[in-house]
Amino acid sequence: MPVKKFKPVTPGTRFRVGNTYEEVTTNKPEKSLTTSIKRTGGRNNSGKMTVRNRGGGHKRRYRIIDFKRNKDGMKAEVMTIEYDPNRTAFIALVQYTDGEKRYIIAPNGLKVGDTILSGEDAQPIVGHAMFLSKIPLGAEIHAIEMTPGRGAALARSAGTNGTLMGREGKYAIIKLPSGEVRRILLTCKATIGTTSNPDHGLTVFGKAGRRRWIGKRPRVRGVAMNPVDHPMGGGEGRASGGHPRSRTGVMAKGEKTRNTKKHSTKLIISRRKKKNKN
Repeated sequence: MPVKKFKPVTPGTRFRVGNTYEEVTTNKPEKSLTTSIKRTGGRNNSGKMTVRNRGGGHKRRYRIIDFKRNKDGMKAEVMTIEYDPNRTAFIALVQYTDGEKRYIIAPNGLKVGDTILSGEDAQPIVGHAMFLSKIPLGAEIHAIEMTPGRGAALARSAGTNGTLMGREGKYAIIKLPSGEVRRILLTCKATIGTTSNPDHGLTVFGKAGRRRWIGKRPRVRGVAMNPVDHPMGGGEGRASGGHPRSRTGVMAKGEKTRNTKKHSTKLIISRRKKKNKN
């Protein structure tokens, strides 16, 4: 999916880099697979703001995605490739031979008219959902389950994929997009291929208003605040702010925040690589 740079006909388009949406085939979602979505604006059930910098944005309808791919052995034809405002990857509308329609995360390269399958009879073809015990080693996979039957949880965003590195007893060894290598049960499912919209990270909003359209409000830097408002605030002149940390004092770079007693810790072979190696 290529991106396009806009002509600077307005200040907002001078630096804008947008998606061409060449893969998208329709702009009307399947009505039976959409539902209303409640917007919180970052507030909890008592009205208190628990997440900052959220609110506003264009009204959306939620697309019900089939993360489980549990219609095993039944072929489905790809009807459309669609944009989903609730996620970065594109989605595909598929229709099974019994007439049922479902949305799935669209793999990169999937086209209208293609046939997909899931279960024991599926082949290592883009869009097919297979058990990890059947997928060839070295294959690129996405929409990976962590618990059998619960549905895809890993590698679902735009342009991401994991790699099946090997098998060890009842576990598959998978390298995730973050670089983490972990064990996942062989009875879990994954979809062959890489998620669609791989150039999503190259897009540039171009103006603050476009960020407001997607529901993001202005974010103030901690060093620009007063000491009463942020641990990094205050100081004479333009102070660096000291050690980077959040508004609640949690260190932002280097401090380990993962719960060491978490059950799945023993399934991790190697942690994700740090970006800052200093």
